[in-house]
Amino acid sequence: AKGYKWALHEDIRESVDNFFKNIYFPMRFVNNVLQGKMRNAAEESVRFVVNSTAGVLGLFDVAKKYCELEAHNEDFGQTLGFYGVGSGPHIVLPLLGPSNLRDLVGMYPDSYLSPLDYTQRNYDTLTDTPAEYLGAKTLEKVNYVSLNIDWYDDIKRDAVDLYPYLRDMYEQYRDKQIKE
Repeated sequence: AKGYKWALHEDIRESVDNFFKNIYFPMRFVNNVLQGKMRNAAEESVRFVVNSTAGVLGLFDVAKKYCELEAHNEDFGQTLGFYGVGSGPHIVLPLLGPSNLRDLVGMYPDSYLSPLDYTQRNYDTLTDTPAEYLGAKTLEKVNYVSLNIDWYDDIKRDAVDLYPYLRDMYEQYRDKQIKE
């Protein structure tokens, strides 16, 4: 991520991040609807149309910059939490990072709404093979880390014991997302 950050200008990395955020529209839209957040779902729809057209396939977040429309990030783990499903034990997944049992289960329905997939579906996705999928997910994760690399260094410096600090921070963050 440090080499990637050195090699690519921040504006390019932000455009890559915007692209990935834009293509996850179906997941955000459906989960907003499932939680009864119809206004958020409508805003997500407008954001997707504006960013996919005027934002050149989502490379630029025109909806936020000019229309002041914020993303409403919702996933199925949050939807389960909205309906009262407890978080369960904390889990750290290799390459994916911190999670819990509820969010791990929520990844499965979300995968059906993701445009990045390599399993056989009745609809087209952006990736058709495991290699394409891994390449796209690796780009997404490395790009995200390159934009937030100082944040992790600050956390490591501030934590007395890193694992419980990250666990508690993750659980509090998810609880806050569910309550919004």
